[in-house]
Amino acid sequence: MNRIIKIILSDILKNKIILAYTLILAILSWSSFTLEDNSSKGLLTILNVILFTVPLVSILFATIYLYNSSEFIELLLSQPIKRVKIWMSLFFGLSSSMVVAFFIGAGIPLLIYSPNSVGFMMILIGCIISVVFVALAFLSSILTRDKAKGIGIAIMTWLYFALLFDGMVLFLLFQLSEYPIENAMVGITALSPIDLARIQILLHLDVSAMMGYTGAIFKDFFGTTSGLIVSFLLLCLWAIIPFFISLKKFKSKDL
Repeated sequence: MNRIIKIILSDILKNKIILAYTLILAILSWSSFTLEDNSSKGLLTILNVILFTVPLVSILFATIYLYNSSEFIELLLSQPIKRVKIWMSLFFGLSSSMVVAFFIGAGIPLLIYSPNSVGFMMILIGCIISVVFVALAFLSSILTRDKAKGIGIAIMTWLYFALLFDGMVLFLLFQLSEYPIENAMVGITALSPIDLARIQILLHLDVSAMMGYTGAIFKDFFGTTSGLIVSFLLLCLWAIIPFFISLKKFKSKDL
């Protein structure tokens, strides 16, 4: 298993797309801190990168890589290697490469310009979000053998969590504005990994006051130690559950 992971890692880290992704993250991160007069503005810029660019690149690259590696996967299946080991090796290899790319591109500038709890939180959230969307890519790719459909599912998944989910939540807030649904919003937030990440970072940036009364509800729950643990457990579940669903399908899939 370790040997397969090393092969996948060495292959991915040489990939020009990953190198370009790391370079773009680095340019955005360094310029955000050097061009702004204070680090808070730079952190907000990187926040948008973490919430939109990182998930999109993670899910698209992982999905395309899995489809392009179909012959390599078939070769591994012809060897006396368990399917679980093959799928887990691919997952660890892809996840590790995306995390390394994010850390080199955005993590190092954060450590230099914001060596505090906010900077560490953003690095941690960025790494977890990378893993979550790689797991969603595995689920997208195993649902269909058609590459175009698989990439389409991946893009729609990103669109849903990045844009459509927030629109649906806002629609609910406006339609049910006469009812006390602020507490229910905490539960609804758990249905989106991007929203969980956004709230944690905004709370650490201490701009929850901009979110109004709902922000106060989020701060009362997610701002506590237990709330922090729950939010991280939920983010971990967003990585674990899609991957294990894809693993179950891969074990029984006829390739």
